[in-house]
Amino acid sequence: MFDNLSDRLQGIFSGLKSKGRLTEEDINTAMREIRMALLEADVNFKVVKEFVASTKARCLEAEILDSLTPAQNVVKVVLDELTALLGQSDSKLVLSSRIPNVIMLVGLQGSGKTTASAKLAHLLKSKGHSPLLVACDVYRPAAADQLQTLGDEMGVKVYRGDGQDPVKIAQEGVRFAIDNLRDVVIVDTAGRLHVDEEMMDEAAAIKAAVKPDQILMVVDAMTGQDVVNVAQAFAEKVEFDGVIMSKMDGDARGGGALSLKQVTGKPIKFISAGEKPDSLEEFHPDRMAKRILGMGDVVSLIEHASKVQAEEIEAETTARMAKAQINLNDFLEIKKQVKKMGGIGKLVSALPGGDKAMASGQVDEGAFDRIETIIFSMTKHEREHPEVLNGSRRARIAAGSGTTVQEVNQVMKQFNEVKKMMKKAMPAAEALQNGKRGKKGKKGKGKGRMPRLGIPGMGGMKMSDLKKLQDMMGDMKM
Repeated sequence: MFDNLSDRLQGIFSGLKSKGRLTEEDINTAMREIRMALLEADVNFKVVKEFVASTKARCLEAEILDSLTPAQNVVKVVLDELTALLGQSDSKLVLSSRIPNVIMLVGLQGSGKTTASAKLAHLLKSKGHSPLLVACDVYRPAAADQLQTLGDEMGVKVYRGDGQDPVKIAQEGVRFAIDNLRDVVIVDTAGRLHVDEEMMDEAAAIKAAVKPDQILMVVDAMTGQDVVNVAQAFAEKVEFDGVIMSKMDGDARGGGALSLKQVTGKPIKFISAGEKPDSLEEFHPDRMAKRILGMGDVVSLIEHASKVQAEEIEAETTARMAKAQINLNDFLEIKKQVKKMGGIGKLVSALPGGDKAMASGQVDEGAFDRIETIIFSMTKHEREHPEVLNGSRRARIAAGSGTTVQEVNQVMKQFNEVKKMMKKAMPAAEALQNGKRGKKGKKGKGKGRMPRLGIPGMGGMKMSDLKKLQDMMGDMKM
């Protein structure tokens, strides 16, 4: 979403890096360019004015002008100001001691409320809660059916009531939650194509009836800075507590997200980038600011990877990986773990400079699937003992997978390169080999576990290592 803004800002900073010392004119020029970049990103003009004024004042301090690395200090100032613009500190969803907690979602039609309700339920369920979804959108055709389908997919109960009176449905939903020991109720309210009194009155009536602990407004990040006007209207009538920013994976300019906190005073609590149930993430202003400035977001990558529960594998397989003696089945296991984390694209984009690499087409996200097709065309024995793959076997595999012998050879070359790389990329290898035992305490028996990060040894990999992995596994042109 912030690709254009990120490119503009990085270009501005690149120009500053070539200067040994910064003059006041250098800073004035940089501030003018930053102002234009923010305005082009559809950031509210009042926000831009305050941001540039504050940033310029700090950059004109003597310690910046006299610094031996002035460009780095300017970047630091812009990072601090951008973080403050986005919210300064994290604003997490805090549940009260009340049982059940009631969370009410409001917003315009098309903003993604129903999907956000389901994603929030999925997130809370993953944290050990027992949520209930309440379908109070009785106007949009099939809104309750959509929520029911999403709830069924995630194993979350949906209360629909009589499907006529949204206030009554909300009240009955809370009672249903009490009777069925559900500790969180998520109320999906109706939206309109635009803000009107009828919608506001209904939202206020539901609020009065169920007394929600939290009211979250769902806003479409694609809306631009007009989202600020919508948020202000809801703040006046319903007084919401925070924002869920949906559709962050779109190609809009992102000005709404940058303007929202500063203009309305309401924090962004969650962002959603994708259609999958697990695509709702807590919003971290500092991490988003770093992403915008091209610094990557390795912390979020590690957190996401730690949530990926690696499937239990035989201790024999764990030992092979620890010794970098993997076979082609293990090669597929690595691919599976990368896919659980969102694919090689998400992995690379979270690293410094990764977004630029993705935008330039350096990463082929479909390569893993093509590799999988080739490996699945092998016999069980061939996957376990790749050394037996002679010319005739490779020709048979190529014919079975619809590829060429050269492409099969390329996969084997990449596989062998990964084997060589495993020793460097697995800081936990020695611990796995010498300290891990099976569930029964006998070496070679029971089950072992993959390293915590979800991909063997990714915790010790640098950008250069990931680039090498990308080159080896993402450059297949079929």
